[in-house]
Amino acid sequence: MKELIYGTTAYSVFSNDAKSGKLSHAYMLYFNDVKNLRQALKIFALKFFGLNENDGDGKRLLNETLTDCRIYPEDGKKLNADAVGELLSDSALQPLERQNKLYVISGFNEASALLQNKLLKILEEPPRGVYFLLGVTSLAPVLDTVKSRVKTLTVPPFTVDEIFFALQRKGQNPLNAEAAKSCGGILGEAENMVEGGWFKEISDAAREICTVTKISEIGKTALKYGDVKNKTQLIMQIALNYRNALNSRVNGGKPDEVGRAWLTPTLIYAVESADKACADLKFTAFFQGLLYDFMLRIIEENDKWLKLQE
Repeated sequence: MKELIYGTTAYSVFSNDAKSGKLSHAYMLYFNDVKNLRQALKIFALKFFGLNENDGDGKRLLNETLTDCRIYPEDGKKLNADAVGELLSDSALQPLERQNKLYVISGFNEASALLQNKLLKILEEPPRGVYFLLGVTSLAPVLDTVKSRVKTLTVPPFTVDEIFFALQRKGQNPLNAEAAKSCGGILGEAENMVEGGWFKEISDAAREICTVTKISEIGKTALKYGDVKNKTQLIMQIALNYRNALNSRVNGGKPDEVGRAWLTPTLIYAVESADKACADLKFTAFFQGLLYDFMLRIIEENDKWLKLQE
């Protein structure tokens, strides 16, 4: 992943700040990758201290044992009051090994408003030589009063090629290409698809859903996949199937199974509907119903265009 991070504007800005000696007292890294956020923050922390991942202190930082780089919360946990209290007490102490101290907080967007408020004063006026690096996968839960006290750096979604080659560096796998296309630019999602062993199942399910052309088949298909675990990935794959079919149609390519099932206006509508379904997913607890309504709308749209052609 480090190669991807090195190529971002966020890393370039942070590196230039460090090189010029003009580091802000607090940064917030917005990186929508739950799986890799903590590791990304460590890559920035290495740059902060001018360390190499292969030297002694660099390895200690990556192992979270470098004294003057404190990483919160404990891996796999959420920030709590005890951790914030410890951080505030420790920040008053002088660095032990280096000139500066860096406090890294991963998943800061999961911290309660109360805990965020407790950190406001130190984020605005930290002790001399104390710096902060907050990591978030979403900006919405972060208080505006926190945002105003930090310099925000954003890592946008990566391209398909960037994800693909990152996966290839970890190991060649026939699923890498499809995972790179289906992950929405999020490396962690692509890694989960490849490593979890469920990607083929999702691909097959999405293909079946995208080729249901009869209203009488909707109910059993929605029931079949209504309890699937990877709901977001399924909807994303459905959207990708329609988008690929539409692109092939527009560019004069050979149609696949999905492309052969629908008229061009229907494919356009299907892409828009799939994107909307993905956004609506967070607001519904009845996934089977969402799938049913989605398939019904696609078939009705296609029937409408078929009648217009008569």
